[in-house]
Amino acid sequence: MQEQFERRTFLILLVVVSIAFGFILKPFWTAIFWACAIAVVFAPLQHRLEQWWGIRPNTNALVTLIVCMFIVVMPLIFVTKILVQEGVQLYQLLESGAIDPRAMLTELREAFPIIDELLVEFGINPNNIREQVIELSQALSKFLARETLSIGQNTFSVLVSIGLMMYLAFFLLRDGTKVSRSIVHALPLGETRIQALIEKFVEATRATIKGNLVVAIVQGALGGVIFWLLGIAAPLLWGVIMAFLSLIPAVGAAIVWFPVAVYLYATGHWIDATILVAYGAVIIGLADNVLRPILVGRDTKLPDYVVLFSTIGGISLFGIIGFVIGPLIAALFMSVWQIFVADFMRRPPPSV
Repeated sequence: MQEQFERRTFLILLVVVSIAFGFILKPFWTAIFWACAIAVVFAPLQHRLEQWWGIRPNTNALVTLIVCMFIVVMPLIFVTKILVQEGVQLYQLLESGAIDPRAMLTELREAFPIIDELLVEFGINPNNIREQVIELSQALSKFLARETLSIGQNTFSVLVSIGLMMYLAFFLLRDGTKVSRSIVHALPLGETRIQALIEKFVEATRATIKGNLVVAIVQGALGGVIFWLLGIAAPLLWGVIMAFLSLIPAVGAAIVWFPVAVYLYATGHWIDATILVAYGAVIIGLADNVLRPILVGRDTKLPDYVVLFSTIGGISLFGIIGFVIGPLIAALFMSVWQIFVADFMRRPPPSV
């Protein structure tokens, strides 16, 4: 009886201390998550270095981290710097009236009168749409000013987070095998189940980052390039927006480039508009179909409807990192239920 009481008391203490430790780490969750993601994505490079140079944990982890710095961190810092500059320029153009959403909407309605007719047909007042567009442009202007100021003020904290992320990633790369073994040994779920969940975590993380993120970056870069070639203001900013929207299935970069093409048609820039439509449909649109199977493979891809809901839900709950956390949780959810059906219901898991 005494031993059972002590055991329960210790388990309560274990839970309380774990929750308290989680709260202590709360300010660093983003850095911790991306450190884990870096360790998972760059682990194959770490293993390749071990085959070339032998078992040199510190050296291999350091070289892997340096490669990660040149491939991921430094380009991200460079793009962020330019993005802030373009955000400021776009804000100034909106504030000065050089870009006038009211005039742009008027040109669009004059070029395509059928738009007003369709709106009236569905019981929508076109003037209300006009006012909403103006309010949206004002909100966008204020958002750009606020976020630009925020990025400038938080530069030091961002650099600290990057430093902590890289510091933790080094130890995860160096001691990743030991950490995974400790997790398998500590969790009372059975070694086979834990190993399956860890493999699913690694698989889903690599699939999300290598597939979704790389494809999004490529589509955003392609969109930014064509915007720059056509002389559209703030091409990098629009490229980043297209990259972000490319993470969401059934939305994609077309929600940015297609309205721009329609506006170019409305203002008489037929050649530029046709180039943009052809480029967007063929080059940007096919990037997903060509690159994703190469980078990920079909058997690790979640159904599009699962990715859609999990991505949007993840972003709404966790912010920008939700585009990875959402599909990751969805993949683990499906894996856990497959294990449950196979182990407890004695049925083979259905293929997804």
